[in-house]
Amino acid sequence: MKKNYLYTPGPTMVPPEVTLAEAQPMIHHRTPQFSQIFYEMSEGLKYLFQTKTGEVFTLMSSGTGAMEACVANVLSKGNKALVVVSGKFGERWAELCKCFGIETITIDVENGKAVNPADIEAALKKTPGINVVFTTQCETSTGVVHDIKSISPIVKKHGALLVVDAITGIGVHPLLMDEWNIDVAITGSQKGCMMPPGLAFVCVNSSAWSVIEKTDLPRYYWDFRKMRKELKDKTTPFTPAVSLAMAMKTALDMIKKEGIENVWKRHAHLAHATREAAKALGLELFAGENSSNVLTAIKAPKGVDVDKIIKKLRDETGVTFTGGQDELKGKIIRIGHMGYVNDFDIIVAIAALEKGLYEAGYPVELGKGLSTAQSSLVSKK
Repeated sequence: MKKNYLYTPGPTMVPPEVTLAEAQPMIHHRTPQFSQIFYEMSEGLKYLFQTKTGEVFTLMSSGTGAMEACVANVLSKGNKALVVVSGKFGERWAELCKCFGIETITIDVENGKAVNPADIEAALKKTPGINVVFTTQCETSTGVVHDIKSISPIVKKHGALLVVDAITGIGVHPLLMDEWNIDVAITGSQKGCMMPPGLAFVCVNSSAWSVIEKTDLPRYYWDFRKMRKELKDKTTPFTPAVSLAMAMKTALDMIKKEGIENVWKRHAHLAHATREAAKALGLELFAGENSSNVLTAIKAPKGVDVDKIIKKLRDETGVTFTGGQDELKGKIIRIGHMGYVNDFDIIVAIAALEKGLYEAGYPVELGKGLSTAQSSLVSKK
């Protein structure tokens, strides 16, 4: 018998309460009943983004849909964009900007490294007239977290908007929309929100609105102006994913009950235990001191086929890790620890990692990672 454990960068494990909420009988989306659910969900999202003044829109898409929607709404023809590229998802920002014909300047950051805020300032000085800066908060392709708190005032000083892909960062790391003066931030349902895929969320502040109202790139389904108008009536311009909205409300209720600060602390606690266990096994972290609390990226030991280990564990034990993407394929193993994850899930993950390495012929001391993880988990209480 095998049980499934999902330690991926998304989708992530879903609480039974959320699954049950999604299984409720269908209701019509143009009714007071749904409007109340949608309103409560939207208020919960404001808590998640840590905003009292921003507006949060719900999109029926993956996170990439929200990324495209942001590009289409915050830029105009002839604008310039600065994009931090530190992995696959930074590259996606650049690709989307270019799709809309936007002049795109990139800051290319070495894989496994975080962007230096000073490099953003230098780029803004070098190329006057940049309208929007796009970055990820957590680059899940490499396991890196960027210092958004330090980046924001630099962007503001140069009169640009800051748009943050916090798809995996939200609900894992602090992201304070109001306090940090972030103009636009996005997330997806299937990461720290403990939900199935299918919804994306965009939080917009007043500074961004003064721009969005005047931009001229083509959009219809992704038009934030339409969404803003309907949000006042507690609904969406087009048919929403009703069942996912009911589930999302439940997930947000769970997050609020735990308390967002406690959610952040839990993720830091779990990430630390995972990284300490990996180091105890003689493994090297790919992102080093820049590691995010979303996942732990581990360099493949010399001579070890980590993709084979991942496949064998998934097929034989039900434990799912992920490998690297594109140029990092075969070079790293990624262990996700976000969302519906607790101490004992980390114990299972480390036990599986030890088993996979041992059976692949890597000289691992069985139990060493486990004891290290356990010590970390106990000592942090």
